[in-house]
Amino acid sequence: MLGDDAELTAAVRAAQTGDETAFRAVYRAVHPRLLGYVRTLVGDPDAEDVASEAWLQIARDLDRFSGDADRFRGWAARIARNRALDHIRMRGRRPAIGGDETELTGRAAESDTAGEAIEALATDSTLSLIARLPQDQAEAVVLRVVVGLDAKTAAETLGKRAGAVRTAAHRGLKRLAELIGADPESAGGLDALPAQREPRRGAVTSATVTHTRARTQKDM
Repeated sequence: MLGDDAELTAAVRAAQTGDETAFRAVYRAVHPRLLGYVRTLVGDPDAEDVASEAWLQIARDLDRFSGDADRFRGWAARIARNRALDHIRMRGRRPAIGGDETELTGRAAESDTAGEAIEALATDSTLSLIARLPQDQAEAVVLRVVVGLDAKTAAETLGKRAGAVRTAAHRGLKRLAELIGADPESAGGLDALPAQREPRRGAVTSATVTHTRARTQKDM
């Protein structure tokens, strides 16, 4: 597992040259958090498949990416979000928007709640609580806290203002704390990263993605 942003940045750049070991390292570092984000959008049953589709696109388009580790996480999250929304449209479902986005004024919260609160969210029970938040709050919390994006990068991913994302994250974390308080069994879910599940049959693994990446490079 890559230990810091400098290592992830170096691994991304190495992967762009065709280093499959580096790409696997990038996948292992980013996938658990990215999968947690996808789960908040499409639900657990479809999350692995959607994340797999996202990684196939990441592998295919990696040569076009430019930036550091934080920008890579944002870029990957944006791809995953687009794949998730495509999946929702294909299934004839819509995201469960729990609040009107226009109520967000765009003003930043008094403090960066996401940065001060928790570093990651782990258990299925905690992720299920996040899914009960309004969609804008759920996405803001997961992008800021789980994926680890700053407000600007999260805002670019969502196509919103940074202040609106901070506000949504602030409200979402406040509501999440209330939900966890009402559900003590979920309290332990604030201590670690989302556990990476074994891929479902047919799901894309890091080996499959790196194979696809190598094949894509040859085709180019």
